[in-house]
Amino acid sequence: MVRMSERAWVNEAIRLLEADANRSADTHLHVFPLPAEWGIDLYLKDESVHPTGSLKHRLARSLILYGLVNGKIGSDTVLVEASSGSTAVSEAYFARMIGVEFVTVVPRSTSREKIELIEFYGGKCHFVDRPLDMYPEAERIAAECNGHYLDQFTQAERATDWRGNNNIAESVFAQMRLERYPEPAWIVVSAGTGGTSATFGRYVRYHRHDTRIAVADPENSAFYGGWKSGDPEHATGLPGRIEGIGRPRMEPSFVPTVVDEMFRIPDAESIATVRLLREISQHWAGGSTGTNLAGAFRIIAGMRERGETGSVVTLICDGGVRYAHTYFDDEWVAAQGSDLTPYRERTEHFLATGQWREI
Repeated sequence: MVRMSERAWVNEAIRLLEADANRSADTHLHVFPLPAEWGIDLYLKDESVHPTGSLKHRLARSLILYGLVNGKIGSDTVLVEASSGSTAVSEAYFARMIGVEFVTVVPRSTSREKIELIEFYGGKCHFVDRPLDMYPEAERIAAECNGHYLDQFTQAERATDWRGNNNIAESVFAQMRLERYPEPAWIVVSAGTGGTSATFGRYVRYHRHDTRIAVADPENSAFYGGWKSGDPEHATGLPGRIEGIGRPRMEPSFVPTVVDEMFRIPDAESIATVRLLREISQHWAGGSTGTNLAGAFRIIAGMRERGETGSVVTLICDGGVRYAHTYFDDEWVAAQGSDLTPYRERTEHFLATGQWREI
């Protein structure tokens, strides 16, 4: 068998990644039911319908394309990542597609459903106990196997073209075109790498939209404290319970200057909210979606208080099946010492009255 040249291999790898994007229909934009008299429409961009089941499908493809076009990835390169799970699932999928090995460093607390998916796609998992150990361990593994460290926490904001090119921001604005309020007043996201908030923030500025960006951050995450204090070195060093978002340090891909508002969301509220979402809409999503939705409810409550109308968009980040043994397991929730009841009651009161109560 004649082995193709490295340049020909890279060309074919890029074609395979682009073909995957071309045959995958865009993700849906669902309407969340709110009282019509509020004059506020809430939409959920459903990223769970990607082939690998999460928002990270977009990021993984962008990171690997970025490595290919920069000459960092060849036919014998081992791809290495530090991930809390979902990015690694998607990267394992694409690594198998282009025929290279994939190794990821993950926290030992990562859900077993995510670990099984990474291994299903041919990836190998290397476990660490401390969140801050992920980065140096991934660097060490990449150096020892002559691999390429994809480094989502640094590269996410630069691997995605924020001007357009079918990114998530361009998709949202195209899908909103025929809605009652086509230009969202607010877009609410959470931050794992910071790449999503950077993409939305840069896109709305580049296209001169009046849309503002809010970021909802879970407990123990460094992003909220770093944004509020203006300290780019802010760190907590603490693990989080809401997988996929929140970090123990300010990540290089988080761009605080494009964020207009931030909220810190209690973990119990994220879990209570995503459970309520399933009951109201039948959308079964992960904990990060609960964080997003809790942030969106705060934004809408503020709009109601000020007498404003308009549209708000947030994200369904991934599907709930990955968390059947955690966020949707009463025994697991109880073991965390989490009381969901006050957050559930507050959210139900808000949806009935439009009024937000402090707990």
